[in-house]
Amino acid sequence: MKHIILITSFFCALSLTGIAQQAPASHSFSLADCIRYAYEHQDTVKNAILDVQSAEYKVKETIGTGLPQINGSATFQDYVKPPVSVGPNFLSGGPIDPKARLITFPFGPIKYNNTYSLQATQLLFSGTFIVGLQAVKAFKELSQRSVIRSKIETNANVTKAYYQVLVSGEQVKLLDANIVQLKQQFDQTAQRNKQGLVEKIDVDRLDVQYNNLITNRENVVRTLVLSNQMLKFQMGMPIEEELNLTDKLESINIAEQAQNNADTTFYRNRIEYKLIETNITLNQLEVKSKKAEFLPTFSFNAGFAGVFQENQAKYLYDNVYYNSYIGLNLSVPIFSGGQRKARLRQAEITVLKSRNDLANAANGFKLQANAANITYVNSLQSLNNQKRNRTLALEVLRVAKIKYEQGVGSSVEVTQAQTELEKADNEYIQALFTTLVSKVDADKAYARLN
Repeated sequence: MKHIILITSFFCALSLTGIAQQAPASHSFSLADCIRYAYEHQDTVKNAILDVQSAEYKVKETIGTGLPQINGSATFQDYVKPPVSVGPNFLSGGPIDPKARLITFPFGPIKYNNTYSLQATQLLFSGTFIVGLQAVKAFKELSQRSVIRSKIETNANVTKAYYQVLVSGEQVKLLDANIVQLKQQFDQTAQRNKQGLVEKIDVDRLDVQYNNLITNRENVVRTLVLSNQMLKFQMGMPIEEELNLTDKLESINIAEQAQNNADTTFYRNRIEYKLIETNITLNQLEVKSKKAEFLPTFSFNAGFAGVFQENQAKYLYDNVYYNSYIGLNLSVPIFSGGQRKARLRQAEITVLKSRNDLANAANGFKLQANAANITYVNSLQSLNNQKRNRTLALEVLRVAKIKYEQGVGSSVEVTQAQTELEKADNEYIQALFTTLVSKVDADKAYARLN
């Protein structure tokens, strides 16, 4: 019996150990930690980095076209029914009659033929190859800048999600404070009702408000859980892992960048602007490539082959017949019906259009930044106003409670003051989150997230 208990305990311990090993990981991250984690785990960033690696292989592929190209081949042929050669009869010794029937000749393909060969080519000059090397390097730069764009987008999304969790936590704190003070007021009013000093309706009003606050808090707590999961999603973190935030709302300097927008050439630092510049470079290289099509192509080629031939299989490999060659190949474009010229003109038009796009983008980035800054400043003013409103609502509630306790005020005034405080809290929370989001948008518009 003791052995059975020991064995059972042993397997229970193993089960508990397995459960402990499978427990989700726990993290305590600041905003900077979350952003760094996202750079390493967010799929969009990881895919952008993979695009850079793919571009590196594209460079190697293009370089490879200018290196020696060597190919080998081997063939074996067994003429089961060899073809025949036919022609006029010139074996008779007499004049050839062009109207006479054709005859077959005894010579034709040998029954067994086995050939192996090597061919090599080396590109000596090609304008399109030279331009292609420049283009793939620009393409690699485009991929690298796409990584930066992905990181900026991830930075903004993670920051907004992080702020949402902080603001939801702040909302829970405000609700807790309201619940505590309303519970005290409810208990006091209930006691006074027992003493016959206040009516039952006063207690009921407070009870309704208290129940509404409890329900509201439960809703916000569920929203807080969802906001935390959204943050983990933006970071590329598994939803089941635990994430605790170490930053506090008090540590965020919300008005830090409100007036720091003197740089009028900020748009040149926008990654979107740089991506358009890189696209212009690629379009210009496309023009050079079309021009290179008018140039000749020069290459070296060589070959070597060994041939086994025999009419009987048993003698096929007794003798081998070798042949080899070296040569140069020059391909000169002369006339293509105007196709090359038309393609060149299309490429030149594409460059002009991309330059127009760049100018329009610069103007659009300025407008976007001005709009983001105005939204940011307006949000700051609204936030400051909501802070003052909340302070005033607290004072109104305090005075209403004193008046009610001294018998010179009504319970309705207290209830209304409590309702106004809850409204002021909600508007403050909304203004706080709107300001934080507009701050991120302004930082992004002014290329401060780079």
